[in-house]
Amino acid sequence: MPSPVPVSAPRHGRVWLGLLTLYLVWGSTYLGIAIAVETIPPFLMAGVRFLTAGLILLAWSMAREGRAFMPPARREWRDSAIVGSLLIGGGMGLVAFGEQTVPSGITALLIAMMPVWVAIPGRIFLGERLPRPAVVGIVVGFVGVAILIGPSAFGGQGALEPIGLTAILLSPIAWASGSLFASYRAELPRRPLVATGVQMLTGGALLLVVGIATGELAQFQIDAVSRDSFIALLYLTVVGSLVAYTTFGWMLRVAPLPFVSTYAYVNPVIAVILGFLIAGEAIDPRTVVAGAVIVAAVAMIVTARGRMRAPRPERSEPEGSDRAAVAGPLPSTARAPTP
Repeated sequence: MPSPVPVSAPRHGRVWLGLLTLYLVWGSTYLGIAIAVETIPPFLMAGVRFLTAGLILLAWSMAREGRAFMPPARREWRDSAIVGSLLIGGGMGLVAFGEQTVPSGITALLIAMMPVWVAIPGRIFLGERLPRPAVVGIVVGFVGVAILIGPSAFGGQGALEPIGLTAILLSPIAWASGSLFASYRAELPRRPLVATGVQMLTGGALLLVVGIATGELAQFQIDAVSRDSFIALLYLTVVGSLVAYTTFGWMLRVAPLPFVSTYAYVNPVIAVILGFLIAGEAIDPRTVVAGAVIVAAVAMIVTARGRMRAPRPERSEPEGSDRAAVAGPLPSTARAPTP
């Protein structure tokens, strides 16, 4: 694991506490989603969660900056809506839908493949150079996925429900597309909390529209929501979105990206363990082997691309801004959609 930047002892401790927060919170959101969608329709659940979190982030930014707050320009709103639709609407909406039938631990392992879906189109369409370890990691990652979903493809024992599995497989592709657009094409608000808030707001609104269009709202009965699902939704909104995202933005300013990005291959391990301990999800030898292969592949890709990636040119920023070293909430090498 790459070493963090040299900092004083108290700050050094805060950096490790921040990283531990990302490990545990984003590793636990998969289980939280699985519990929430037990009695809350998936698109409505995700829509309410991100719409609420987005409104809170924007309100907080406005209150903190006061008269100095600059609302996003029209182009920033448009591009943020595109990014939010891909990251939140596509990435997280498909995860919530898929977890109705796919165990949370297996979902986490499949979503961990997101760096592969960033690396491949980045090379094909944007001409990004891929170091040899990253290429090896891509091949190894697909081998791990084949091991994990092989029984589903051939109808063997342990096969997963095909519609849910398809949604989970499509989710990181949508997330990767949004990450690449945010990094190379989008004009986003300068302050990351504002950018994240707008993306959550627009992505959450899209999810609510999808929930209405698919009949979720018409069939939803609030008295059917269990206490566990409600608590899970509250946890996902407050801790999974607000606390984790602000911690992530702070970490990007005080620690190197390769160090912060280690959550990408720690989160799925935590998700599998929590799914086993709390939800009783089975962990068979195939899952263990596939998980080890996928995690190793993600580690190779994230580490290799993090070392060679040049920082994107930044616009000038007022002193004291809360800007992170990325255009938007996430770097394109970044994490799987684990809100």
